[in-house]
Amino acid sequence: MSSVVSPPASDSEGEGVARSTATTQSDAVNQVKIGHGRRSCLCLAVVMRIGLALAAVFVCFGCTTVSAQSSDAGAAETIQSIASNVESAASAEIDRSDRDHSPPAWTSILPPLVAIVLALVFRHVLLALIIGVWLGAFLLTGMSPVSSFARLLDTHLVGAIADRGHASILLFSLLLGGMLGLITQSGGAKGLASWVRGDTKSRRRSQLTTWFLGLLIFFDDYANSLLVGASMRPVTDRLRISREKLAFLVDATAAPVSSLALISSWIAVEVGYIEDQFVHLGIERDAYVTFIETIPYRFYPLLMLLFVAWVALRGRDFGPMLRAERRAAEEGLLMRSGAHPASDFHDEAVREDVEGRPMNALIPVVVVVLVAGAGIYFDGRAKVLATGLEPSLRAIVGAASSSAALLWASGAGCLAGLVMSLSSRALTLGDSMDAWMAGMRGMLLAVSILVLAWALGGVCRDLHSAEFLIGIVGDWLTPMWIPATVFVLAAVVSFATGTSWGTMAILFPLVVPLAHQIAPGNEGILLGAVSSILAGSVWGDHCSPISDTTILSSMATSCDHMDHVRTQLPYALLVGLVGLLCAEIPVAAGWYGPWVGLMVAGVAMIVAFELLSRPVVR
Repeated sequence: MSSVVSPPASDSEGEGVARSTATTQSDAVNQVKIGHGRRSCLCLAVVMRIGLALAAVFVCFGCTTVSAQSSDAGAAETIQSIASNVESAASAEIDRSDRDHSPPAWTSILPPLVAIVLALVFRHVLLALIIGVWLGAFLLTGMSPVSSFARLLDTHLVGAIADRGHASILLFSLLLGGMLGLITQSGGAKGLASWVRGDTKSRRRSQLTTWFLGLLIFFDDYANSLLVGASMRPVTDRLRISREKLAFLVDATAAPVSSLALISSWIAVEVGYIEDQFVHLGIERDAYVTFIETIPYRFYPLLMLLFVAWVALRGRDFGPMLRAERRAAEEGLLMRSGAHPASDFHDEAVREDVEGRPMNALIPVVVVVLVAGAGIYFDGRAKVLATGLEPSLRAIVGAASSSAALLWASGAGCLAGLVMSLSSRALTLGDSMDAWMAGMRGMLLAVSILVLAWALGGVCRDLHSAEFLIGIVGDWLTPMWIPATVFVLAAVVSFATGTSWGTMAILFPLVVPLAHQIAPGNEGILLGAVSSILAGSVWGDHCSPISDTTILSSMATSCDHMDHVRTQLPYALLVGLVGLLCAEIPVAAGWYGPWVGLMVAGVAMIVAFELLSRPVVR
């Protein structure tokens, strides 16, 4: 409005000046003044007309509104009804369009299936995971190649990294890698390896020591895999034990013992799932007591712990593991030619003049264990007291944030490693920082696999892959077949998605009500169903190439990831199949109790192993 109003104001001043000096102005100036006056009048006329038009619009709008409110409410209702009908029709059309363009339900299992097959066949797990995640994004975006590529980067990968729990694990892994780099370069690994001699008896003892350490670190499977693998790797390397065998010993102990322990990072999750279903179904049972009662029914983790000890004791193997062990024992090749270890701590770069200092390895590892345990205790205790509950040990461990405690522990381990390398004068400050950075770089492949595996798990959740697998089971289940079927289903879902906890979260709301409905009041079937979810989830998590614990085991032992998966898969299949045939089905049928089932399955497993295996040292 100022650009319209200001010229007339300026013209008015001009007219006053013109009148006061009329006798001194020329005719030409008078003509100019008259022209300006005319333009000013035109502008004022335009402004007046616009104002009148706006006033008329407002008056009409007000009259129309008042009239509509006072006497045309029916018309308003009609308009609203028409709008609602249009909205409903549009929503129906959108839904129909979504159904027409949505992929078939069976395609939901393609991303994990393609990733697993490609990884097993071509042994390039990074490429296989990238293709799997992209395929999931392709299905989620309506099969758009351009949008799926964009969502692969800005949604699925970013989402996997942005998760707080995932970020803690990544940082923990990098810091632990830095600590291991310090341990290696300061002579700690060399000193630890010098404690043992390379004979057959020491090979057996080192494998049993690995198994025993795995039992001791029962409070968390991540800490178990990383600490035991990193601590025993220099020892087993000196004794010519293959990296594949070490990775199996570590991986086969971590998740089974953590899932069974009465105090662990798993306990809150497992008991929480059980309690939710009992409350929902009105089952009056204590969830923690039920968890304890399911332990004899969890045949796979119990049998696997026995199997690992027997394999370590006997010095025999079969299948791909036997070939890997003979290659290491006879040729000194800890990994196959052309293998790509999931982590690399540059053992070969340790200078010859660096003395072996076992304390440089032991003290940082002990610091990590102590800080992790103390962190879990104090963090959990503070949270329990804040809620006003009794600070029992079970409640403390269940409430604690194990990922935060492990993060604190890895940071303290790095400081301990730095102090030891400097105080022993094994490394200068500059060399220590270089070793720390080199150790973290050695974790790059492993953390990349972790991120991609998490992204693939997120894609599977968005596609409802697990729900599809559960839906194909159908209504043919009888009480006798519930535990065995649930075990197989949990194993398949966990193998395809790479997460045991996610599998539990999916299956508990579906399986427990199903078992309660098919066999109401049957305690054996209920305990069998609950234990089968827990045991089957551990089997799939143990075997899956996209499982985080499997990846961490490969990372901690510096083993080629797909070599680790291929060599341990026959062992897991043997234990799982024996447990299914000799324990799950007969116990559910009522032929004998769970403890007898464990003994029968244990004997059958040992006999099968002895028949299939051959001595490593010929």
